[in-house]
Amino acid sequence: MPVIAPEDLKESYDAVIIGSGAGGGQVAYLMAMEGLKVLVIEAGRMVDPTREVAMFHTPNMAPLRAESTPDKQYGFYDHSVESGWEMPGEPYTNASDAEKREFFWWRQRMMGGRTNHWGRVSLRNGPYDFETRTRQGVGLDWPISYDELAPYYDKVEMIAGIFGANEGMENSPDSSPGVLLPPPKFRAGELLARDRAKKKLGLEVVPVHRAVLTKTQDADRVPAKLHPSNAKAQKLLAENMRMRAKCFFATDCHRGCAIGAAFDSMTVFLRPALKTGNLDVLPNAMAREVTVNDEGKATGVIFIDKVNGGEHHAKGRTVVLAASSQESVRLLLNSKSKTFPEGIGNANGKVGKYLTDSVSSSFSAQIPALENLPLHNEDGVVGQQAYLPFQKVKELLAGKLGFSGGYKLLTVSGRKLPSLSTGKSFDAVSEAEGIPFGKQLKEEARRYYGSFQGIGGQGAMAANDDCFAELDPEKKDRWGIPVLRFHWKFSDDELKQVVHQQETMAAILDAMGGRFTRPPDTEDPLKAVKEGGKTIHEVGGAVMGKKAADSVTDRWSRVWEVPNLIVADGAVFPGTADKNPTLTIMALAWRAAERLMEDMKRGDV
Repeated sequence: MPVIAPEDLKESYDAVIIGSGAGGGQVAYLMAMEGLKVLVIEAGRMVDPTREVAMFHTPNMAPLRAESTPDKQYGFYDHSVESGWEMPGEPYTNASDAEKREFFWWRQRMMGGRTNHWGRVSLRNGPYDFETRTRQGVGLDWPISYDELAPYYDKVEMIAGIFGANEGMENSPDSSPGVLLPPPKFRAGELLARDRAKKKLGLEVVPVHRAVLTKTQDADRVPAKLHPSNAKAQKLLAENMRMRAKCFFATDCHRGCAIGAAFDSMTVFLRPALKTGNLDVLPNAMAREVTVNDEGKATGVIFIDKVNGGEHHAKGRTVVLAASSQESVRLLLNSKSKTFPEGIGNANGKVGKYLTDSVSSSFSAQIPALENLPLHNEDGVVGQQAYLPFQKVKELLAGKLGFSGGYKLLTVSGRKLPSLSTGKSFDAVSEAEGIPFGKQLKEEARRYYGSFQGIGGQGAMAANDDCFAELDPEKKDRWGIPVLRFHWKFSDDELKQVVHQQETMAAILDAMGGRFTRPPDTEDPLKAVKEGGKTIHEVGGAVMGKKAADSVTDRWSRVWEVPNLIVADGAVFPGTADKNPTLTIMALAWRAAERLMEDMKRGDV
């Protein structure tokens, strides 16, 4: 496996890619498969998902019974390395410390990036999501349409392995026939939610789309579709697909997946790409800036070797930024030179602007109808497998709801493996009857366990002038690199959306006969909304547009000022839809990589 140290760098590469996650892994895979020489620079260490996960460990086997720790903020067994909102030696700052004015930035330093940790909900942006300015009068329009991106959604879904169903819902697009894998059967709580939401509220609860294999991939058919004239690529992809097993619904996907059922970049993109012999992977390398020549073309990347602090220069014909949206923003702003004194792409002052995230809130209730169910095997993925796409699109577009952005609702129920905090939920429900002890405690635990239904809302956010990132004028990280300072403010539009989320979630839970431990937060939506960045869906900062005057990248994700510099992560998003961003990141990266390779063949790069 060509995992290299700085001294092993080639004289030059066809492409130097910063980041190994959804976007970087996707671009590296395609370029290596097509015979180009590629370097991936990753700030974290190398990871082997087949043996470095705790997917089979029970909570009692871990310190603190697998509860969260400062370096494992999602729990001790979470498959993340050097990760979190707070990381030693890697600070960031906020311009305000007022309530819900701070932005929380999650970083992940490991090969494969955030794809090791994410929930894997994989939804397509809808046609209207590309035209928020035109249709709703808010935010920014994308310079591309859904129809232009749809073929790339198909490709990504086929290689990643996405389960789901085509429901024909407005602005929640279906996939092409035969692309999706079958969804798991609904569990008791999901069946109840589907029944009551439909009968009492007229709302549909449908299978979510998620990057988990519910059956083995079609290794005989798919490789030829994705690489129609490349026999070597077909062979390597087919081999890799056969190495992935279907999910057996045992453990939380956030723990990582040793059998390859859950998508991550290392398993799906980098493993076959490394076998081409065209990819070098450089871990533990902190990128500092993109270098340019006198003509203003990107020539490579300066990085710090985290092992010994040495500074090095990786040279490339092209450079791809895929370090995660705000890390790519930081690289652009720190890439200052005589040609670009304010940072690359920032002549118009737009780098860092238009930061957005999912507008999120949640609500839950105890459901008496789910108490004391007989013990049974609730087969299904651990986490979300049912959701409610936004179903009031016509009212929204007609301006009848009082806010501009739709939202989806994700339902969570079932008996996942108990943890140290499992009892906290039924404590609140039984509080009026007194704190249970002994035999009564055990009886109540059995009665309530599995009877809770949680619903999470994640909504659209339009780009605005109040949310952006810039370089902090004083603070630097442990390697002397200036850090980001964030500005964040929820608009009245988003807070009105949160009120609607809370009302709808409460109505669904009430229709299920739910018992509430508190009322929904409709009087104080600022209290209900999750802090900016806490959903870990942040995008923007190098938005794509039709004109160089008001955007950073063009419709092919090329930086206007430096056309051989590509941004292949969420930084190019002109706004946040009511869908998770990762599938769109990969589709855009596939599209950008194809165009980049065409430009290289023509000699334009």
